[in-house]
Amino acid sequence: MRITPDIPPEQGLKMIREAKGYFITNTERDLSQSDFKNRILLHTELLVAEERDEAGYFSIEISGGASIHVDMLRKQVNPFEKLKILKKHMPRTMFQTLCRGVNLFGYRPYPENVIRLTVREFAKYIEVWRVFDFLNYVPNMIPVFEEVKKAGRYLEPAICFSTGPEHTDEFYVKKVKEIIDVTGPDIILAIKNHSGLGTPARIGRLIRAILDKFPDLIIHYHGHNTDGNDVGRIVAAVKAGAKIVDAGDHAMTGFFGPPPILTVIQALADEGYEPEGINIDAVIATSDKLKRVRPAYKAFESQYKGFDPTVHIHKLPGGAMGSSFEQAEKGGFLDRMPEILMKELPRVHKELGNFWSVTPGSQILWTTAVTHVLTGIRYKNASEDLKRLLLERYGPFPFYRPDDEIYRAVFGEKWKRIVLNESGLEKAEPIDIEEEKRKLEKELGREVTMEEVVLYLQHPKDAVEFFKFEEEYGKTYVLPPEVWFREGGFEVGETIRFRDYTGKYHQITIGPSSRLEDGAIITYFMVDYHPEPFVYRPEEEGRKKEEKKKSIEEIMLLAEMGEVCSTTDGTVVEVKVKKGDMVKEGDILVIIESMKMLNNVESKVEGEVKEVAVKEGDQVKTGDLLVRIKPKKK
Repeated sequence: MRITPDIPPEQGLKMIREAKGYFITNTERDLSQSDFKNRILLHTELLVAEERDEAGYFSIEISGGASIHVDMLRKQVNPFEKLKILKKHMPRTMFQTLCRGVNLFGYRPYPENVIRLTVREFAKYIEVWRVFDFLNYVPNMIPVFEEVKKAGRYLEPAICFSTGPEHTDEFYVKKVKEIIDVTGPDIILAIKNHSGLGTPARIGRLIRAILDKFPDLIIHYHGHNTDGNDVGRIVAAVKAGAKIVDAGDHAMTGFFGPPPILTVIQALADEGYEPEGINIDAVIATSDKLKRVRPAYKAFESQYKGFDPTVHIHKLPGGAMGSSFEQAEKGGFLDRMPEILMKELPRVHKELGNFWSVTPGSQILWTTAVTHVLTGIRYKNASEDLKRLLLERYGPFPFYRPDDEIYRAVFGEKWKRIVLNESGLEKAEPIDIEEEKRKLEKELGREVTMEEVVLYLQHPKDAVEFFKFEEEYGKTYVLPPEVWFREGGFEVGETIRFRDYTGKYHQITIGPSSRLEDGAIITYFMVDYHPEPFVYRPEEEGRKKEEKKKSIEEIMLLAEMGEVCSTTDGTVVEVKVKKGDMVKEGDILVIIESMKMLNNVESKVEGEVKEVAVKEGDQVKTGDLLVRIKPKKK
């Protein structure tokens, strides 16, 4: 039995309920995010599109989460165009996405009219919509629920799963009832085990408890293999009654994403369960092709290999494991990771309410724990997102509110007044979409489509930069990862030969370079025997020698003297001061986005701003100068 995109959801749901076996979703998107930092290219997806279409999956998760942002930011490909191209090569496979409720495919709540427009546009190409909220707060998901239903697509609300004394079957069954009261029974329910927690027995008990109360409900189990035990959890899930499970292509599976599809099939076959519609030859053929391209993605695999059973202590989600180690290595605090993961992160998680460690909650927990360990100061250097969490701007705490002492450390002695006056769900006001469309058209100097407007409304700065990049350089998806991710530069006279996703051969020969009068450099290429000049401006040449990286202790000491440096790698999203301004201790100088979280950089002194070294959009590294202040004489 196979469910294809032309089958209406009401018929598809009936087919799932009546099926004797189970269905499989290929979670390509989550595998890319968890084990390759979201870098799997469209070229690679197209390389195996036909084999995946033959494989007979219930769906392929090909969009959503952070991928919409990273498609534009790092891969320079239009997320809508990606879906359109893949649809042509995978006509019999349903596409699936992961949507963060009111946060959509971003990191903060969007206005309701933006949410509805975004779902309408993406629903033209995506059949299955998994929707979650990191606090399991159902009202945050309702606008997406409604638009998915209107579009005639499969609605898959998710309950995020975790462990601890608060995370009982009774709690989750009640949460499922809240969802069904809103959506009705014609849904698929996802159990989103984003960190790969719990034993197989625990997952089996949870699914049986849900099905005891809602026997006709279709359950889709999603997990991560961080501890090496998700195949066991999947087997337990199917034996308990789950009808759909998530897994990945075995040639690309690693340590933090999904387990291998073929291993899941083999394990369940011995238990008497067969997958519906699966062509095993096509599953194997997909990985046979992927094995040849995986080495090109080596730079994006985690620096640390091996399963991590300690995830049951720190609870980092699979999608954040690799990037966390990368941040630690770049930030120079790799030696502090045992303390962060095994002591401070679990402590912070418990203190802040033991909610679900998934975007954006996972970033709040992680950045808070890292800040505590690196500075030795707990909660006083709180990010804006932590403040919003404490003020319940994302939604109410599901189990308990943090202790008063945490509020006092974050907000100061007037914390009670702040909590009283500023607490409550954050609701972004509707925006004038036509006005935003005009702004984008003015920025680009041309007419724009509504799909481009949607991308702009999600990630304004990065979308504009992507549109301009593509207009100047063309479509990047013709390049294979071996070329796109090549390190070390190219030699004059060198010829690069490759095949595009259609199988057509190309070659590029590197020609000579020369400097123009304005300082730009022009390099000549022979692209398929046609000369192509490429003009670019080198980065500041004064930065040839890298300065010795400042320690956190040095940064804090410099701040006390008025030299304010970044305590993290990130992007400057706002500069609050200009040269000549008078500032007081505690005034916000700069806001930096790091690990999807906003971090306020505050003045440690009273005085006059003598220099502002950054502007909005700048990339900064730990220790980079932000603002220089001349302290007021005491």
